[in-house]
Amino acid sequence: MKYLNPIALILIIIGGLNWLLVGLFHFNLVHAIFGKLGFIENIIYIIIGIAALICIPMLKKCCPKSSCNKD
Repeated sequence: MKYLNPIALILIIIGGLNWLLVGLFHFNLVHAIFGKLGFIENIIYIIIGIAALICIPMLKKCCPKSSCNKD
């Protein structure tokens, strides 16, 4: 777990930057790199999605219950 969380965060940042490029310039970097290998592109998206799931528990560390559960 010591190395898993930082790797997951890096993957999420890379995914977020890719979405920034898609939103601003209609340029998908992952597709540009692996365009002819669509299955690898899908695998990369799956890995980034799994990284996001891994980072969900990190919210408990960043957000104390008193500030997250305001009604």
